[in-house]
Amino acid sequence: MKTTLYTLSALIAFAANSLLCRMALAQGYIDAWNFTVIRLLSGAVCLAIIMLLYTNTTKRNGTFNSEILKDTGSWRSSISLLVYALCFSIAYIELDTGTGALILFSAVQLTMIGWGIYKKEQLSLLQWLAFISAFAGFVYLMLPSAAIPSLFGATLMAISGIAWGVYSIRGKACISPLRTSAFNFIRSLVALPILLIIGMGYIKSIRIEGVLLASASGAIASGIGYSIWYTAMPKLKSTQAAVVQLCVPVLAAIAGVVFLSEQLTVQFIVASSIILGAVLVFTLNKKQPC
Repeated sequence: MKTTLYTLSALIAFAANSLLCRMALAQGYIDAWNFTVIRLLSGAVCLAIIMLLYTNTTKRNGTFNSEILKDTGSWRSSISLLVYALCFSIAYIELDTGTGALILFSAVQLTMIGWGIYKKEQLSLLQWLAFISAFAGFVYLMLPSAAIPSLFGATLMAISGIAWGVYSIRGKACISPLRTSAFNFIRSLVALPILLIIGMGYIKSIRIEGVLLASASGAIASGIGYSIWYTAMPKLKSTQAAVVQLCVPVLAAIAGVVFLSEQLTVQFIVASSIILGAVLVFTLNKKQPC
């Protein structure tokens, strides 16, 4: 039950991230470079504060486990995080929402399911059918808003999806999700000087709305959201973690309807029902693999 709660909370955070990015970048409140800077910096600061408060509290209560001090993230994970965040922000401007989502989640699925198969995470026939159904529903949901992408934008979004897949997979080995996420964000800050230099040319066009949206994206949707995701990852198979993420566009679309007054269509209801139903079948199926 806890795993389900953690997973659902993480997916909601991912959807919120998509919504915040859409509001900040699509509305022109901020550029991709400075958005990424603020996102990573706010995530690192937020997680560092929470980590220090949590450590001090557990020490006072006598429940502190010194073993978690060994968990300081990794450069591979932080690089994956940086590549995902930066490529996503830049590609988001180059691509339509539907096109970007198709490319991003296709890359995520291929990366994580491919890794799962490589690690011999066998799927039952029903799970394969459920996955195909979920992905078909996802394509049906996104395809009408998709357009022929630019090669540059498509490549960046594919790289972003692969990087996110790698970052998710690496979360299966973490001891302390909070510390791992905090140090991954902190390590990613080594790239800030380069991002700041590039982003200097766009500073005059930044609006306060962009700063606030980027801060919320980094501190809440990314920082806390990724910590929750890393809590769920060790309890999920790579294939399960890949498939459940197909729910993110559905949740993001629902958020768009609620917060941005976007239109609710019959196509969305049908596609959402297919995706959510197929994901449920996939995650609950325990039969022997074919």
